[in-house]
Amino acid sequence: MKIDLFNHILPKPYFERLIDIIPDKRMLDRYPKLPTLWDLDAHRRMLDEYEGYRQVLSLANPPLEMLAGPEDSPALARLANDGMAAICKAHPDRFPAFTASLPMNNPDAALAEAMRAIDECDARGVQLFTNVQGKPISAPEFSAIFDLLAERDLPVWVHPIRGPNHPDYATEDVSEHEIWFTFGWPYETSACMTRLVYAGLFDRNPNQKIITHHMGGMIPFFANKIAVGFEQLFSDDGKNPLAERAGLKRDPLEYFRLLHADTALNGSEASTACGHAFFTSAHSVFATDAPFDLRGGRDFIEGTIRAVDALDIPDSERDMIYAGNARKLLRLD
Repeated sequence: MKIDLFNHILPKPYFERLIDIIPDKRMLDRYPKLPTLWDLDAHRRMLDEYEGYRQVLSLANPPLEMLAGPEDSPALARLANDGMAAICKAHPDRFPAFTASLPMNNPDAALAEAMRAIDECDARGVQLFTNVQGKPISAPEFSAIFDLLAERDLPVWVHPIRGPNHPDYATEDVSEHEIWFTFGWPYETSACMTRLVYAGLFDRNPNQKIITHHMGGMIPFFANKIAVGFEQLFSDDGKNPLAERAGLKRDPLEYFRLLHADTALNGSEASTACGHAFFTSAHSVFATDAPFDLRGGRDFIEGTIRAVDALDIPDSERDMIYAGNARKLLRLD
């Protein structure tokens, strides 16, 4: 069995509402080209092509706070979560679980919706984005959400978010050549994880479960830069001044190894091997990012399976990546 922990869908009631309120109307021209994102029948037909393949559903971009103000985003979250819960209830053989979306521009409502989605809809965690309208999710006003998920022993999925309005250089107004996406998203992921570590999240909640998208962004590739920071190069005692100022109880790199990283790397075998070398089989989870490819998800599903199969590991560890770790993280058994 293969359990895809990070893929995306737009439930029909939510999608119909999205059409009315989405600020970038250009997206309306793109949706018909990707029916597996919003058409459940097309989505299920695609899944039927892959024996033993299951999906844990998560809501597709954009974040709710980009669609509605703090007064209206809670209702949007309920609509999305109820829609995903209904899909899981109707098709448990294909969709064993979903992760809830939250109205993060209203922290009190976000916490309430997280509790409702978990208690009433059987959500197996929540999906957050790396920032909330430019504010890091390590900010104090969001700490109660992390504490709740740690208390419930459920994971927080973290998805990067950055748009073309984030320029590549300070002298410019917009990002060019899709740098905001290609390189900006891995940076966002890495920056977010670093801020969570230095905020003391894992010291406060030692059992905190974080699923970081795209195999942790830049973290595996630059692990040795994390291990020896810039200030540390000039310290007299060789200790990490940043970690000491933050009051961390362990070496910073140890916290990054507590993360769970998914295999959603567009099927790149080299990137998957790099990420796996850092996170190991115990903290790697199967995910594809479907359906955002030219074949409505099939390229990512097939490519990611090839990349995981190419790892030089025992079959028992491959089974952990494909399904065992997901079952444990989400308590699916």
